[in-house]
Amino acid sequence: MKQIKKEDISQEVFDLYDDYAHNKMDRKEFLQKLSLFAVGAMTLPALLSFISPNYIDSIVVKSNDPRLKSETINYASPKGGLKMTGLLTVQKDIKTKLPGIIVVHENRGLNPYIKDVARRAALEGFITLAPDALSPMGGYPGSDDEGREMQSKRDKNEMLEDFIAGYNYLKSHKDCNGKVGVVGFCFGGWISNMMAVRLPDLSAAVPYYGRQPEAKDAAKIKAPLLLQYAELDKRVNEGWLAFEKVLKENTITHEAHFYTNVNHGFHNNTTPRYDETAADLSWERTIAFFNKHLK
Repeated sequence: MKQIKKEDISQEVFDLYDDYAHNKMDRKEFLQKLSLFAVGAMTLPALLSFISPNYIDSIVVKSNDPRLKSETINYASPKGGLKMTGLLTVQKDIKTKLPGIIVVHENRGLNPYIKDVARRAALEGFITLAPDALSPMGGYPGSDDEGREMQSKRDKNEMLEDFIAGYNYLKSHKDCNGKVGVVGFCFGGWISNMMAVRLPDLSAAVPYYGRQPEAKDAAKIKAPLLLQYAELDKRVNEGWLAFEKVLKENTITHEAHFYTNVNHGFHNNTTPRYDETAADLSWERTIAFFNKHLK
C-alpha cells in the first residue's frame, strides 16, 4: 500500500472523517464517500488505515510505567443499580494529598488514548480519574467504531450525571486534597463545560473542542475555564461567540485559544488530525492552568 503523508490528504477528507466520527453518517456511506479520494496508488484500504487511530505506536506513557500506580475502580452510577468503572492513576510513593483531575473521553468510551492522557496528567502531580461512560454496557469494546455505536445509545445527560458522580468519588478520595478539575475532549469537552455549569465548587475546567452550554446554563458557571479550540473546527466553533458573550457579561474567569490551521481532535496523537505543535502548547497551558487553580 502507498505510504501516505498528512500533506497528501485534502481538508475534505478530514471533514468527512469528522462527520463520520460524530455519527452524521454510517460506515457504509463514509466508505463510499472516502473512496472518491482513493486515486491511483492511494488505495481505499491505505487511506482508511491512515486516518484511523493507531494505538500501538502512539502511547506516550505506557500502562506499566514504573512511576505510576493505576487501577480500575468502581463507583455507583446515579441511575439505580448501574456501576461505573474508571482508571485511577497516581504517582507511586506520594506522601501528601494531591489535587484531582477528571479526564473525560470522546464519544467512543475510555480508549487507550484517553487512558494515556490520564497517565500524562498523573505524572504532572495530580491524582486522575478517567471514567468510562460505557461501563453500564460492558465498557469500551476495544474498537472506536463499536464504542461510538454503543455510546450513541446512551442518554448524554445520564452520562453527565455519571461523570459528576466520578467527580464526587475523586473529591472524597483519601489521596485527594479536595480540589478537583476536569479536562475533556470532544464529547468530553461538552461534559467539561456542563460540569462547570452543574458544580459550583469545581476548581477548574479545560474543555478541548467541546460544544458550549446554552446561555441560561453558561451564566451559572463559577469555575475558571481554559477553552481549547481548533481553527478549522467550524462545527464546534460556531457556538463560541454566543458563549463568549455570556462569559463576559457574567464576569466568568476564562481564556480561550484557537490553534491556527488545525482540525478538531488536534490533541489526539493517534490520528492524522494530530498537530504536534498545537497539542504540546495546549497541554503546557492545560497543566499550567491546573497548577494555578488546583495546587
